[in-house]
Amino acid sequence: MHFARLLHLVDSALPTGSFAYSYGLESSHTFGLLRSSGDLRQYLYAYLQQAGSVELPFMHSAFQLTEKSPKFLTLAEEYNAQLLVPGLYKASAVQGRNWLKLLATFYPEAELECITNWFATQETPPHFTLVFTLALQRAGFALDELQAMYLHMLLRDQLSAAIRLGLLGPLEGHQLQHDFYAVFEHILAAQAGKGYGEAVRSAFMLDVAQVLHEDIYSKLFQN
Repeated sequence: MHFARLLHLVDSALPTGSFAYSYGLESSHTFGLLRSSGDLRQYLYAYLQQAGSVELPFMHSAFQLTEKSPKFLTLAEEYNAQLLVPGLYKASAVQGRNWLKLLATFYPEAELECITNWFATQETPPHFTLVFTLALQRAGFALDELQAMYLHMLLRDQLSAAIRLGLLGPLEGHQLQHDFYAVFEHILAAQAGKGYGEAVRSAFMLDVAQVLHEDIYSKLFQN
């Protein structure tokens, strides 16, 4: 039942707001970075590699420190500073708040309001990656489970956005999702044990496309 509960928490039907964002996929397509199925595969690989090299080290440190540590404020400030795309910055904070509200109803014994109060006191946005980790750590899940499920959420949301944009069909999307699970093992192994001081960005073209999202004349997603 423990693993089943985690699967429920990363279900796309949970109202955390991720459905409203393509995280750069729409703008990448609009500005010509995705012109074929091969381009989409390369995009997804680069997207997941960058997520692994940035998000997983922050998750590792957040899991080990928690908001109870005096050093956590530095971590939270570092994470806040590296979110340079306004749309993604806003989305991360909104999803983080929604996540904490949702999890508090599922795990009242975890006292997740302490996390909410900490971010409010420090006047720091409760970014999704950090509160996803803190909340599930309090709920009793292991770090390796959280990191694997985090990558699953990112891949699922990207493929869902690709289907909604008409870049591929549902069957093809699920086949692609199945194929990419093999990549997870390599990403997780490459980032194992790394703290947030070792986090690096590696896909700058994706960042550029995300910044240009606001210039799209007609948009399906907020970013």
